[in-house]
Amino acid sequence: MTDADATDAEDVDLQQFLRDVDKVYSEYEKGYMDADAALSVLRDHLDALRAQVD
Repeated sequence: MTDADATDAEDVDLQQFLRDVDKVYSEYEKGYMDADAALSVLRDHLDALRAQVD
C-alpha cells in the first residue's frame, strides 16, 4: 500500500464519519432524537473513528 492509498482510505473513513454526524444532527433537529440519544450516537461514532486511527 502506498502513502496515497493509505490517505485515500483514511479520507473515505473520515467522509463516512462526517456523513454519520450530519445524519445524527439532522435527526436531532427534526425532533426524531433527543439530546442524550444524539450525544450517545455521536460518542459511538467518535469511538469508532478513534479505533480506526489507532
